[in-house]
Amino acid sequence: MSKTSTVSNESEKTFQGIRPASKSRTHRKLFIIVGGIVSILVVGLSLGLGLGLGLHKSTNSNAVTASPTTSSAATTYAPRSAWQPAVNTSFNYQLSVLPASDNPYGIAVWFIDLFASTADLITGLQNNGAKVVCYFSAGSSEDWRPDFRKFTASDLGANLTGWQGERWLNARSSTVRAVMSARMDQAVSKKCDGVDPDNMDAYDNDGGGLNLTGSDAADYARWLASEASSRNLAIGLKNAAVIIPKVIDVMQWSVNEQCVNLTECDTFSAFIKAGKPVFNVEYPKGEEIDNDDPIPVGQLNEICDQQKNDHQGFSTILKNMNLDTWIEFCNGTSAVLT
Repeated sequence: MSKTSTVSNESEKTFQGIRPASKSRTHRKLFIIVGGIVSILVVGLSLGLGLGLGLHKSTNSNAVTASPTTSSAATTYAPRSAWQPAVNTSFNYQLSVLPASDNPYGIAVWFIDLFASTADLITGLQNNGAKVVCYFSAGSSEDWRPDFRKFTASDLGANLTGWQGERWLNARSSTVRAVMSARMDQAVSKKCDGVDPDNMDAYDNDGGGLNLTGSDAADYARWLASEASSRNLAIGLKNAAVIIPKVIDVMQWSVNEQCVNLTECDTFSAFIKAGKPVFNVEYPKGEEIDNDDPIPVGQLNEICDQQKNDHQGFSTILKNMNLDTWIEFCNGTSAVLT
């Protein structure tokens, strides 16, 4: 039987967030509108204990953001071995609700939003046994981000259909790359262990209105990996299956959505064979259901048996498609934050 755990929080911390979405969105992100159409993030966050395990969207109307960090091109970092998570590592992908630092479920890797996170939160998670990966969109502009105005008109491509405020970015642009370098400096200043650059597959979305190709994406991914490595940050590839052979040697993991549902896990198994984890998120309830109920045991087994038998080593979690506070693990444990 599935087991449900509810964690109560006195001060739920939310911000206008983003999230990976399903194949129907070609693995794009959800622009979450908190309390109506929101384009300005509200600062007013007091980070403390009491939030627990959860993912993405919350309906709390208190939006928060973090101040941008200025990049310093002269900054140098003492070399050290890149952090390489092991196959089968547990994880949580939580971008729109900041977790508590106490890490009550003992999750090994937390993916959280770069801009909303703080060094204190990240250090707290690390002190409780977790590694922290900081998410940002490398392939699209988001007009609510504090560094959005650094992009030029020529950097911006087509709108991401259905996703207000986002446009594809020109991965070949030196301006775009300078912005991403500054974001990695921010990740260092906040003590992130790694970074999670999203939206790497403009080539699979009509070139993003910029004639971007798979070769452009691979070149950009390798450049991002070099920038991360020079800052002692680990890095992974988000979806973008076509370019895996060209970049797997410089990536520490894969983040994948819906490969079980879409029967495309074999492509991502290349990471497992290379001794690198695949962090897999499945959305078994579909697009219309966002409740906190565990999924039927038969459905759970169907998903997780594939993970165990056909795609051994994948780290799989089950989420509502809006990536709210509900999560279920393959051991049948279902958790909800309220």
